[in-house]
Amino acid sequence: MELTESHTLPVPQERAWEALNDTAILKVCIPGCESIEADGENTYAVALTAAVGPVKARFKGRMQLADIDAPRSYTIQFEGQGGAAGFGKGDAHVTLEPAGENATTLSYTASAQVGGKLAQIGSRLVDGAARKIAAEFFKRFGEQLGAGETEAPQEAQEAQEAQEASDTPDTQTAEGADADGGEEPQKRKRSWTAWISKS
Repeated sequence: MELTESHTLPVPQERAWEALNDTAILKVCIPGCESIEADGENTYAVALTAAVGPVKARFKGRMQLADIDAPRSYTIQFEGQGGAAGFGKGDAHVTLEPAGENATTLSYTASAQVGGKLAQIGSRLVDGAARKIAAEFFKRFGEQLGAGETEAPQEAQEAQEAQEASDTPDTQTAEGADADGGEEPQKRKRSWTAWISKS
């Protein structure tokens, strides 16, 4: 399977490069991604669930960055095992080029091989699934970048909202009990400041 495409991103080249190397953003953007964790220098352990035609499986594998030329290009080498569903491996060469003051053209050429049940369902379904996943990735990636550099990734926002919802009853109770001490408002202020610094 081979796939070649290009997309225009609404940010300068440096910002696009940073996003491509931000695992929090990548996790939000990769369809079905469960985790991306550092596993050595420029190497990551990845777990995701994907459906290719009638075959749906959870894949665990590794992704390594090579031929790094920041902030212009790198090559992603990947391999994953999906148990009885089979395996997939390949590489993708990614390049970034300025497209004006606040835009960047991202181009990539990817090639991959599959085995097991994945190889039995036919190259058309495999290619179609790969294009669908890539299209969804770049849609989400563009949305993350378009949201602005000062905003947290969607996943961080959702986690913060969930935390605020779970903390609300306890916070109200604590405020009533410690109205004179004022310790709880200070705690809330520190937590808010920490969240802003992370975002």
